[in-house]
Amino acid sequence: MVNQEDVFRKVISHAKEYGYVVQSSEIYDGLSAVYDYTQNGAELKKNIKDYWWKAMVQMHENIVGIDAAIFMHPTTWKASGHVDAFNDPLIDNKDSKKRYRADVLVEDHVAKIEAKIDKEVEKASKRFGEAFNKTEFLTTNPRVLGYQEKAQSIIKRLSRSLEAEDLEDVKNLIEELDIVCPVSGSKNWTEVKQFNLMFGTKLGASAETATDLYLRPETAQGIFVNFLNVQKSGRLKIPFGIAQIGKAFRNEIVARQFIFRMREFEQMEMQFFIKPGTQKEWYEKWKELRMKWHLSLGMGAENYRFHDHEKLAHYADAATDIEFKFPFGFKELEGIHSRTDFDLSNHEKYSGKKLQYFDPELNQNYVPYVVETSIGVDRMFLAVLSNSLKEEELENGTTRTVLKIPAVLAPTKAAVLPLVKKDGLPEVAHKIIDELKWDFNVVYDEKDAVGRRYRRQDAAGTPFCITVDHQTIENQTVTIRHRDTMEQKRIAIDSVNDTIAREVGIRNWLKKTE
Repeated sequence: MVNQEDVFRKVISHAKEYGYVVQSSEIYDGLSAVYDYTQNGAELKKNIKDYWWKAMVQMHENIVGIDAAIFMHPTTWKASGHVDAFNDPLIDNKDSKKRYRADVLVEDHVAKIEAKIDKEVEKASKRFGEAFNKTEFLTTNPRVLGYQEKAQSIIKRLSRSLEAEDLEDVKNLIEELDIVCPVSGSKNWTEVKQFNLMFGTKLGASAETATDLYLRPETAQGIFVNFLNVQKSGRLKIPFGIAQIGKAFRNEIVARQFIFRMREFEQMEMQFFIKPGTQKEWYEKWKELRMKWHLSLGMGAENYRFHDHEKLAHYADAATDIEFKFPFGFKELEGIHSRTDFDLSNHEKYSGKKLQYFDPELNQNYVPYVVETSIGVDRMFLAVLSNSLKEEELENGTTRTVLKIPAVLAPTKAAVLPLVKKDGLPEVAHKIIDELKWDFNVVYDEKDAVGRRYRRQDAAGTPFCITVDHQTIENQTVTIRHRDTMEQKRIAIDSVNDTIAREVGIRNWLKKTE
């Protein structure tokens, strides 16, 4: 069985070697849980955001985008509940002196139980071959059912305890499950305590007159406080949405798993404003739309699942996560929440300003309800990167490392390679680059044998290699090689642009969501 920890280590190593992600301030030994996106990473991140924005804003007549400031009036966070309730339950191990999120310790324990289910499935699949029915096995096998029941009962108890803020029972659960510190291996735990995650800062020229502020822990509040500005200036009618991509900051004590949980991160959020009473219907609609968006990238339906929240935030009447199968298990990628009218009502109360919508059909004012979709750019980046990295055995007995990033998201769309560095081939290659660069991010690569260059571009995630050879001079054709199949075709130089556009165009990929 493949060791998933080894797989994840390879993803992190590959990200650095091929110009995707490095630790921030690395020359000074880095900063914990803060990362920089280097040349390919910056392009991939931008392409993910473009793909989301196009689908969310451009393809919906009733959704608009904004870009709110990171700094907000401090009362914003009082109204949103972050000052009083934005906490993580933390526990220390007395021997290792390490601090952990208590809920994550329990969830990791459950993940190990779920891994046992996967092992049972794998063993049964080998035993029964083509006759194996996975669905039937998962619903009838006594051992699997036992594991499922155990995992569910643990999560339910954790959710109940956290909802009731019964931190003593959270500690009892950790002790009953014999959870040990990953560093010391001991069970010598402190009590569980709550810790606020917001970063504090100051605004002002002198310490005496400075205002205490927070770096925003989410981008949603920038949308809520601008609800009326956007609605009136855009003459928007309910239902309508406001979308935003932006940075958020959380003082994560247990930031880990590479870029999965960071202290500085980016969110893509959309708040959809609706008539009270229609939230259930819109909640289901956005679940469907968002899953279609994910599946359009072709990363495998088996790698996604919905996970409904056992514990709802006090303002929500429904919440689910779209989870993705990362190398360290299924984890949250996107949240979809029915937030009722909590946010706008609270901002009304704290600001003293009316944040209501006049509905001409009903001839009355009301505070709209909200359905939210929120996805982490960095988590999406990690999902794409980890899912795309493959080690393939070839027919000739060799192996290749290939990054099969969905072509629409790939940082570089094509590499142009002159077969040799003479006979006018580099000049032709540069002419092709000059033509393609208007529409695509492309690179020129002339170093090493062409086979080695193919491998380098495969590992970097480039969907196409275009080779210029002596035949190109004769008849204006080139060889185009596809990264995923390694298939090579001879095509006219004039048709290169159209060939690439068909494979990488956002339009063709998003059509799958219709």
